[in-house]
Amino acid sequence: MRLRMNIRNKLLFSILLVLLVSYAILAVTTFKSVNYALEAQVSKNLEENLRYAQSQLFARADLITYSLSQPTTAPPVQKYIRTSNRPWLTDAVQRWRKTIPFVEVLSLVDPQKRVLTRLGSGTSDRLAGLEYAMEQAFRTRNTVVSTELVSREFLEQEGGVAITPSTLKENEAMVMVVAMPVIAPDGTLLGGVLAGDIINNDPNLPFQVQEVFGKEVEVTITQRGHRIASSVAEEIPIPVSIDAAIMERLERRIPYRGEAKIGNSFYETVFAPIANLRGEVIGSLSVALSNDYFTRIKRDNMRNIMASGAIGVFLSFGLAYLMARRLTRPLTDLTRGVEQIEAGELDQRVVVTSADEFGMLADSFNRMASTLYERERTITRKTQDLQRLNEELERRVAERTVALRMEMGMLEAILTSMAEGIVVTDRDNHVTLFNPSAQKLFDLVPHRVMHQPIEQVCDLGGFCMLLEHIHAVRAGEGPTPREEELRVKGRKLKVSLSPLIDEAGAFAGVVMSIRDVTMEEEVDRMKTEFISTVSHELKTPLTSMKGSLQFILSKGKWLTKTERELLSICQRNTDRLIRLINDILDISTIEAGGMQFAFGQVSIGELVVYACEEIKGFAQGRNISIVSDVATDLPAVWGDHDRLIQVLTNLLSNAVKFSPSGKTVLVSALRKGNYVTVSVADVGRAIQWSDRDKLFKKFQQLGSSDPRERSGTGLGLAICKEIVERHHGRIFYESGAAGGNVFSFAIPVYEETLHEQ
Repeated sequence: MRLRMNIRNKLLFSILLVLLVSYAILAVTTFKSVNYALEAQVSKNLEENLRYAQSQLFARADLITYSLSQPTTAPPVQKYIRTSNRPWLTDAVQRWRKTIPFVEVLSLVDPQKRVLTRLGSGTSDRLAGLEYAMEQAFRTRNTVVSTELVSREFLEQEGGVAITPSTLKENEAMVMVVAMPVIAPDGTLLGGVLAGDIINNDPNLPFQVQEVFGKEVEVTITQRGHRIASSVAEEIPIPVSIDAAIMERLERRIPYRGEAKIGNSFYETVFAPIANLRGEVIGSLSVALSNDYFTRIKRDNMRNIMASGAIGVFLSFGLAYLMARRLTRPLTDLTRGVEQIEAGELDQRVVVTSADEFGMLADSFNRMASTLYERERTITRKTQDLQRLNEELERRVAERTVALRMEMGMLEAILTSMAEGIVVTDRDNHVTLFNPSAQKLFDLVPHRVMHQPIEQVCDLGGFCMLLEHIHAVRAGEGPTPREEELRVKGRKLKVSLSPLIDEAGAFAGVVMSIRDVTMEEEVDRMKTEFISTVSHELKTPLTSMKGSLQFILSKGKWLTKTERELLSICQRNTDRLIRLINDILDISTIEAGGMQFAFGQVSIGELVVYACEEIKGFAQGRNISIVSDVATDLPAVWGDHDRLIQVLTNLLSNAVKFSPSGKTVLVSALRKGNYVTVSVADVGRAIQWSDRDKLFKKFQQLGSSDPRERSGTGLGLAICKEIVERHHGRIFYESGAAGGNVFSFAIPVYEETLHEQ
């Protein structure tokens, strides 16, 4: 049985459906707006809480700085620091501790960072764990504040309180360090004060934040992923020890903002890394807001929205019922007219005299035919519009095709006009491009090489020695791009090989760029010969000038002070020019293969002693100490005694020249396989990455603000490189593990049986 409903009920239900849909949309949009507002408030609260927590973390450092800045500037304190009056300074440190009782580490040091007095009972005179902080304070002449990790042994030696193992994490503690230089009124550095506050012993910071922002805030301080202060219960793990992605961002010093799980609950969190003075991340500071709090707010808002909607729907239902009864009275006349049309009287029209919606319905029924006609016209117009858009698309495709053809033509013109030869192979190792420069270099015509295997082309062009490198590039072995040199038909060529990668990242072929450097090599040879000739011509008159100046200075007792000083300057400059010419002649002789080497059995220890004695006077003039750490049981090497001393002396001279006054240059040697490696290490400023490629090239000097450091020929390291390579060894540079520079060279070990044969 088919259920029939009258117009009034249908109208009533339709109105109710519209109301329900409207209220549902309103509820959804309102709920989304509330969620957006809550998320914005969460982000704002997290940032405010984090800033406050960070200020609380560094508040005590500011208090320590303020508390120590006044007594360290007092004349009596500076007087006793200058005279190293340890009893008086020990009593002063105890008094300062009463002013800042939360400080666990408090030490006074002299300008050499030797401890004058400390709170703890340690006997060492060094700041074993925090010398770097004090060194930074001395260098900048300003107070340095940082967060550092120190060992338990350091705290027991430096600190004034006992350290329990429960407060340590992996036998370390996080300390807020304040390093303050003590500077006299005349600017003299008298010493320094090192103070520290152990964060592991102070879990109150999170609760101070909660007093301001409420108990919904959860604050945590971690040390290498271990909680040391937190408002979260101890049995609940913190997010840092769970989510590796958070730790990875913090280790790159990038703050984290997002959702994290703490225990069985989810929190909106923000993590800030805590780094030490060297920039290493040693922990984190995090602030979290529980999602339960915001869930309650959302639930309350949703309940209010639903209550308001229910009341509105109930009132609308009553109003719709009354309006439906009134509007359905004219339906009888409208139904009768429709039945006539249904009976076959198609020329009939529905006539309703009322001017309300039913009259409009009758008019709509009568206009239905014309509406169908209008709809057909609309469909035709849309079809025409689609056809026009299709024609526009075809026109744009044609224009883009022309542009691509122009680009291809431009690329082809560039490759054709290039002076360098370009050869490209596909993934099957067949030649797909062989430009005119490559054809000229290898004397090949295009039809003999295009789409041919590269092995066949190599046979025709005479560069088969390149096949091994092509196969290495195809296999992904070695560096890319790789540079190779080969000689073909009396010409020296430099070849750069690079893999060709398609859009999917797969290997698609090899690109080879070939350049003829025969003329460049000839120009270099001519330049070297010219420099050598000029140097020979200059050396004789300069030697005569030097002898004349020496004779005048030794015999000219009648010279005035000014005249003698000017002649001395001339003699020094003459010596410098002679050294420059000797270096140029040495490098020219080595490159030309004319330098003779007297190879024999050489003792490394003896080389180091001779070189240190030769450079001793120069080192003493710059207040530099040279220390030898060469073992006596090292095997002898096979080389030229004088030339190896020249290499070692040059390296020692550079180390002394670029080391700060009062520092030490270390010479060491050890055996590595069939080689003995000699190293010269200094503590000067490390060479920048951009300058390291220039180290062993001729006439290359590194930039420096001190003109004395730029003096020299720029040939010393180049000569060392040539001498070491003639010994079948190698010379190289490394940065020091603790700063500075290390230059090393390796020489083959003397094998008696081999040389006897």
